[in-house]
Amino acid sequence: MSKTISINAGSSTLKFQLFEMPSEEVIAKGVIERIGLKDSLVDIKYGDGQRLQETIQASNHEIAINYLLDQLLKLSIISDFSEITGVGHRVVAGGEYFKDSVVIDDDVMKKIDELADYAPLHNPANLMGIKAFKKILPDITSVAVFDTSFHQTMPEKNYLYSIPYEWYEKYGARKYGAHGTSHRYVANRAAEMLGKPLEELKLVTLHLGAGASITAVMNGKSYDTSMGFTPLAGITMATRSGDVDASLVAWLEDKLEISSEEMIDILNHKSGLIGLSGVSADMRDLEKVMDENHRAKMARDIWINRVVRYVGQYVAEMNGADAIVFTAGVGENDIEIRQAIADGLSFFGVKIDPEKNNIRGEERDLTAAGSTTKALLIPTNEELMIARDVERLK
Repeated sequence: MSKTISINAGSSTLKFQLFEMPSEEVIAKGVIERIGLKDSLVDIKYGDGQRLQETIQASNHEIAINYLLDQLLKLSIISDFSEITGVGHRVVAGGEYFKDSVVIDDDVMKKIDELADYAPLHNPANLMGIKAFKKILPDITSVAVFDTSFHQTMPEKNYLYSIPYEWYEKYGARKYGAHGTSHRYVANRAAEMLGKPLEELKLVTLHLGAGASITAVMNGKSYDTSMGFTPLAGITMATRSGDVDASLVAWLEDKLEISSEEMIDILNHKSGLIGLSGVSADMRDLEKVMDENHRAKMARDIWINRVVRYVGQYVAEMNGADAIVFTAGVGENDIEIRQAIADGLSFFGVKIDPEKNNIRGEERDLTAAGSTTKALLIPTNEELMIARDVERLK
């Protein structure tokens, strides 16, 4: 038996799970939030219901990782670093370099750095986490698991934009998608729940969180996905706009007298639910006030509309679907949202049983009697998928 740690570094967060492998038993898990800000928040769960919650000063991801590894020893989660034989790092952008997870070497780190333009908020943080682990545990198997690699199976007709082809050839201007590790996990789990080989199924997987994306999975592979060259494209999200007419963007830059960089920042951080509602980027906050706040209800309605629109598009592209799969924060926990999405897809044979749907955060077949398309709730587990890839590449 050996231990593998999965590291999921966001722009200001560090999530982890420590697994006993190959049994996949979770030994400890947690998150460090507000990295780079004053008073970083720590929440680590371990042992038999034990928990560490405290505030630290973590100005960067290297400090956060050093702290995390120290706590694994101090809390007696491990007795020595030698117990950890593998580490897997989630990396957002792999471009066309990486079609699968890879063992990390100097060339891989160089390419992750080169791809920072594709995910400027994430790849630098991912790389910092990789370097920090390399410094402390240089001899263990270190694996990069890319958000984009699952989507490298998309056909040209789905990943190319209708722009001059030489821009793709010279600069790699194309759709890459994101959340691939999550979509891959829930698609495989859906096949297990349905008792059929994944290669024989047509699925639409809905990763609905603050960042949200929808993927068509056909023949066991990603066939199309809603996020684009960056995670900004696709459906309406918490603070991201999703799809917007490029001409409108240029027109607004002129009207507002702002640069492209400022506009991209607005589209990423001040749009979506927060931009539409003026209330909050959190769906739960909107639902509390939507009866008396028109903009809050409007933002929620637009969010649902874009989800239904993309699911319908992908069912049409695949000429049918065996199941739709709800996952991530909103998808796993918002009963009313799941019902509203299913109601919007009744034409495609999607029907949810209200009693089965009365659940949060637990795996369940939600399908109502008479439905021709299954509706499944599957909590995502990117960290487990990362750990499995580490074991596969050891």
